[in-house]
Formats: sequence, structure tokens, C-alpha cells
Amino acid sequence: MAHVRDGKGDREPQQEKKKKETILDLSKYMDKNIRVKFSGGREAGGLLKGFDPLLNLVLDDTVEFLRDPDDPYKLTQHTRPLGLVVCRGTSVVLICPSDGMEAIQNPFINQE
Repeated sequence: MAHVRDGKGDREPQQEKKKKETILDLSKYMDKNIRVKFSGGREAGGLLKGFDPLLNLVLDDTVEFLRDPDDPYKLTQHTRPLGLVVCRGTSVVLICPSDGMEAIQNPFINQE
């Protein structure tokens, strides 16, 4: 363990920084169509081109699925093309593949 001087001559142990790991492995969805729901209700779909551990996403050929003006909880058949977008990870609520889903093991349960 490394020690750091605090300016007063005292030595304090320095905690080694752990690299943040994401619990989602999105690499298997690279260059595949995904659908993303955001906080605030917006939904978009596009080709996953990149991501990072904070779930910032880069989508290409992206379309936004528009909501019904009379009922904001209901999607319409109308879409709006957005092209290449960067989605901020803090606003991502849900990510799912457009071509179906599969069951995964719960990453929060210890597998013994």
C-alpha cells in the first residue's frame, strides 16, 4: 500500500483506485440494432457503434419513436430520423436488442 504525505508531515495510506466495471456486456450488440428508453419518456433505436462503462452510447442510423400528443405514455407509428447520436449514460433507463431478447443470469446474486 502506498503512503501519501498530507502536508503536515503525516503519512496516510492511499487507497488504490479500482477500475470501474460495468455489469452489462454490450459488446455482443456492437453493430446490431438496439432500442433505448430514456428518463423523461423518449425512445430511440439504432445501430450500436460504441459504449463505455458509464453506458454512454453511440448510435448510428438512429430514429426517435414519437409519442401521441394526446397521451404522452403511448407511442405512435411516427418516427423522426436522428442519424448519428451520442446518448448520455445518466439518462439511459433501458437497453434492449431490436431483434429479440434472451434470459441472462442475475449479476447481483452470488453464483456458488
